Amino acid sequence: MWSLSKCVDAKRVEQAIREAERATSGEIRVSVAHFFWGDVANVAARAFRELGMERTRERNAVLIFLVPSRKRFIVMGDTGIHAAAGQAFWDKVAACLAAHFQRGEFTEGLVRGIQMLGEGLAEHFPGDGTAQGNELPDQVDFR
Repeated sequence: MWSLSKCVDAKRVEQAIREAERATSGEIRVSVAHFFWGDVANVAARAFRELGMERTRERNAVLIFLVPSRKRFIVMGDTGIHAAAGQAFWDKVAACLAAHFQRGEFTEGLVRGIQMLGEGLAEHFPGDGTAQGNELPDQVDFR
């Protein structure tokens, strides 16, 4: 059985989220799931809804949903960021995550992916340099 807290250093990931969100009004969340049977995309979509990702003012929230035991993940952006960023942005982030996750480097992959997401969000949804507008918690969701 995978110990999720051993696979992912939540404190490092949460710090990366806070740093990335300083430059943007966008929101980033990470959800890490235990092994399950079924479609990862369906479970990720359910997590997106349960975490309230679609309730941001500018519809610019992004979820990284990770299943370490299966080395599978989904990067899911809400309608605002998806329309603004374009497919090349999502492909670049996914390639970075995949390279790290295939080597079992879950924390490193998440930190780097969050940095990339923050840069892309800041380009399309600049912030004021503070975390004052934080609409969603930065804590890693372990399911």
